Amino acid sequence: MRKYKLLSLHGLLLFFLTVNAQPPQGIKWARDGNVYFAAEGGEIVKYALPSLIQSVVVSKAELTPKAAVAPLSIRNFFFSDNDSEILIYTNTQTVWRYDTRGDYWLFNLHTRHLKQIGKLRPTSSLMFAKLSPDGKKVAYVSEYNMYVEDIASGKTVTLTNGGSRKLINGTFDWAYEEEFFCRDGFRWSPDSKKIAYWQIKVGEVKTYLMLNNTDSLYPFTVPVEYPVAGEAPSSFKIGVVDITTAKTNWMSIPTDPVLQSYLPRMEWASNNTQLIVQQLNRKQNETNLFLCDVATGKSNGIYHETDPAWIDILPLWDTDYQYGGWDWLNDGKEFVWASEKDGWRHLYRISREGKQETLITKGKYDVMEICAIDEKSGYVYFYASPENATQKYLYRTKLDGMADAQRLSPSHQNGTHSYSVSPTGRYAQHSFSNYYTAPSKEWVSLPEHHSVNGNDVNKAVANSDPSKSTISFFKVTTAEGVEMDGWMVKPTNFDASKKYPVVFLVYTEPWGQNAVDRFGTERNFLYKGNMANDGYIYITMDNRGTPVPKGREWRKSIYRKIGQVNIRDQALATKEIFKWSFVDTSRVAVWGWSGGGSATLGLLFQYPEIYKTGIAIAAVGNQLTYDNIYQERYMGLPQENREDFVKGSPITHAKNMKGHLLYIHGTGDDNVHFNNAEQLINELIANGKQFQLMTYPNRTHGISEGKGTTPHLQQLYTDYLRMYCPPGGR
Repeated sequence: MRKYKLLSLHGLLLFFLTVNAQPPQGIKWARDGNVYFAAEGGEIVKYALPSLIQSVVVSKAELTPKAAVAPLSIRNFFFSDNDSEILIYTNTQTVWRYDTRGDYWLFNLHTRHLKQIGKLRPTSSLMFAKLSPDGKKVAYVSEYNMYVEDIASGKTVTLTNGGSRKLINGTFDWAYEEEFFCRDGFRWSPDSKKIAYWQIKVGEVKTYLMLNNTDSLYPFTVPVEYPVAGEAPSSFKIGVVDITTAKTNWMSIPTDPVLQSYLPRMEWASNNTQLIVQQLNRKQNETNLFLCDVATGKSNGIYHETDPAWIDILPLWDTDYQYGGWDWLNDGKEFVWASEKDGWRHLYRISREGKQETLITKGKYDVMEICAIDEKSGYVYFYASPENATQKYLYRTKLDGMADAQRLSPSHQNGTHSYSVSPTGRYAQHSFSNYYTAPSKEWVSLPEHHSVNGNDVNKAVANSDPSKSTISFFKVTTAEGVEMDGWMVKPTNFDASKKYPVVFLVYTEPWGQNAVDRFGTERNFLYKGNMANDGYIYITMDNRGTPVPKGREWRKSIYRKIGQVNIRDQALATKEIFKWSFVDTSRVAVWGWSGGGSATLGLLFQYPEIYKTGIAIAAVGNQLTYDNIYQERYMGLPQENREDFVKGSPITHAKNMKGHLLYIHGTGDDNVHFNNAEQLINELIANGKQFQLMTYPNRTHGISEGKGTTPHLQQLYTDYLRMYCPPGGR
């Protein structure tokens, strides 16, 4: 249920499947920051900056294996540390939601020779293949075990044995992947002699059996090891294996013997003798960093932090490291860390022993994400938006914490910026849009932010006209004093003397911000037609608990109150909107997907006097059925405060439903399982509530598989909305 934040919903689903695959695609920077590489037209090319002169690094012919008629389809590629070889990822298949399984080929830039890695393993079975730092070997995971292959001889050594669905080496189970973004589960030592890796034991985790009724004459089950809220998580071990002897030495990392704990991060500690690991307690409100001696396995705690609610995980403030990495400074004597302990998400530099810390970013703003660290020049680049939580800008500040943050994004470009910053901070690929300016992209030099290839963003801004946009942003303050950001699309040919139906798009939980100043943010991909032309008001608003840059208190006020605070904020804000003379309070609809589906149910059931029609897709009906990592992070442990889970669950309030409900779920949803639908259905039936149900056989959380699925869903959505919340002014 983590839920796919809304770009459009469909756009974001596609974004996750195509961008967040292993590891994220995109340009590859040369170490000097003056050249970048890309896969284009079946070739690997490079561009020199600032001239952007292109040259081919590896041609189509060179990427065509012997006896093949076409070149490899490049899903991703990786240079060796000495830039003499390129590892190419191709022929990929999905593991749950990401295409992290495939084939790997190695191209030698000196000999111009192409060879397949792991060719004796099953087709498309290799995961997370990585060249050793010395460029002599490649390690990878295949079928739950780890292997290392010598490039020169082709000899392969099996590093682990006994791997299975229940004992996972070098990668992760469903819950770690979904909620901690943990996928790549091993790391080469800097000297190329050892590999540190996770071993995840899921043998004691209960198995959810999904039922496949469509792919054979007889139904069969699809098992998923899935710990729901209140159930103990998978246990972990960290091992360091010698690639010559295949002998593993296990690290001794403390854990709670009853509740257990999590270990979402592990890296080599800027040397060959120690690992640094992050441990989270079961409730995820306490974190410890340990240095582990790889020879003895002994761990030593160096940093400790607590939060009355929860501690956010790495992908919220440094997405580059979803596949590994650690920001070391001063030759490994310090590292960069993010914390909300002063009320805002700020960056700190922590000494290796954890005894000293320096605040890097200062002020009443949140660091939204780290973009780059240029230690040589002494700067960290990051996103922030101190004045407007719907927007995003590039800032930089000195790593020593002795300077105020400097905004680099131009002052006249108000909206959402994104950058791929070079390792030296000299150049960046810059993308921009806002609600009335279509996306544009350019290359800029930093810090002056001068375009080096045509000034495209400035041209786009100059040629755009906010008065021609159908969307407007607003703020609404509830009766309880909560100020929320939102956007609204009014009907085409709007007549203020008439009253129009309003449709609310909701997400409301800690993994979704909807009110974002970005082009196309208002697009509803499920509606067949044009909502504005048909006469709907379309609105979204971000309540407390959503991950917007308004400080820790805003985000964490929802702790133990999902299904309560978020629902009340939305309802009270809607009551303020009802004061607008052009809103028809008799025609009010709400819809959402995943966490937004849960919110739709909550609003329809808890405030039936406000919301007359709801369309809920892939919703969590009972919080006790969702995975422990997500639900316990934000709600606590059911063993301690079960009543909060019950109060926040839609099924508890289903008896209050008065309006019209369309409930949609895929029977093959491995994320929000179909038992949510059936438990909700039972509760509605028990209370005599009539509703419409659509199940999509064997479709997953995105409900996109199978011929005709998306058009069918769109037509269903549109017909239901038009029937029970008719469009047009009256």
